[in-house]
Amino acid sequence: MLTEIGRRVKNAATGLSVASTEDKNRILKAIANALRENCDEILKANAVDLQNGRNNGMSEALIDRLMLNADRIEGMAQGVEGVISLPDPVGKVIWETERPNGLKIKRVSSPLGVIGIIYEARPNVTSDAASLAIKSGNTAILRGGKEAFNSNSAITDIMRNAIEKEGFNPDIVELVRDTSRDSATALMKMNKYVDVLIPRGSAKLINAVVENSTVPVIETGAGNCHIYVDEFADIDMASEIVFNAKTQRISVCNTAESLIIHKNIAEFALIAIKAKLDEKNVTLYGDEIACEICPDIEKATEEDWATEYLDYKMSVKIVSSLEEATDHIRKYSTGHSESIITENTENAEKFMNLVDSSAVYHNASTRFTDGGEFGFGAEIGISTQKLHARGPLGLEQLNSFKYKIYGNGQVR
Repeated sequence: MLTEIGRRVKNAATGLSVASTEDKNRILKAIANALRENCDEILKANAVDLQNGRNNGMSEALIDRLMLNADRIEGMAQGVEGVISLPDPVGKVIWETERPNGLKIKRVSSPLGVIGIIYEARPNVTSDAASLAIKSGNTAILRGGKEAFNSNSAITDIMRNAIEKEGFNPDIVELVRDTSRDSATALMKMNKYVDVLIPRGSAKLINAVVENSTVPVIETGAGNCHIYVDEFADIDMASEIVFNAKTQRISVCNTAESLIIHKNIAEFALIAIKAKLDEKNVTLYGDEIACEICPDIEKATEEDWATEYLDYKMSVKIVSSLEEATDHIRKYSTGHSESIITENTENAEKFMNLVDSSAVYHNASTRFTDGGEFGFGAEIGISTQKLHARGPLGLEQLNSFKYKIYGNGQVR
């Protein structure tokens, strides 16, 4: 069954790779309209997934990731429309030259081909991934988690029907309906049909794909994101930023999980930040100094420094220097997003140079690490690797390139 899906999606890739911008945008507009028109159908399927999740003891963080409502479906539709407004990345001349022998050489952007996306309990990824794949000239094999099976199936069927009604091959987007571990493993080995694999989800899922796939992987990473409150920080600003980064939406990878504070302002800053976080009942796990400042903070373990909680929890480390802060981040970060809060521009620049994560902020929340917020439209994920693509994976990152060479009879 999976081999048949691979064959059909591969066959559909050639036609999409040469489709005009107008045709691709017409497909995307049809998908956006179909999502709105079939909102009730999607919500009905999502309700089944939510009930199954609660029956199986799914955490509230995962329930939040899984849950759809009318506003979120409208957001999905708007995400697809946002991709329509973005420039087509296919066929751009990236570089060109003329050789002494008269050969004219152009490096031209071109689709990757068939993209496989393995993801977990976030059904909005289904439309995000499909829209980005289509606009970038790629076909997509989607393999969601069992938790969102009914939601993903409904969304995929709606998209495929919209594509077919526009006169295009619906196989440019397909969903693997088998959610067993075997299907994921098989997709990782489908070199004949899949050109690149993108995992999106927990560290466990991502590591499994990276370790077992024979298909090239663009690794998206878990988010143990840090905020460092420097000794020259505006404490009111720091409190607001930490509060937003930790509590605005706890179930996503750009949520801040670790707080670092310079010892020179730790007493005042930690008390102020904790008072703000108490509004959402955030549990803090601190080192010895943090526990002395606020005795009701729980003592941190080594595991806490490296944990992506995805919950109303946060670790707290007190440091004596900016260098100690960056050393701590270097040891425990997943390379996703880090932020420094400071009024000292020299310290800010030093922090941003020393910290080697995909997104590094000065006086801003880590929650902005997002394709839409960066102006990329929807995104497939946040890459924490360094080859080919890093940070939010938008349209340009879903293209490679090829060389076009023009001659008039040259031989070597």
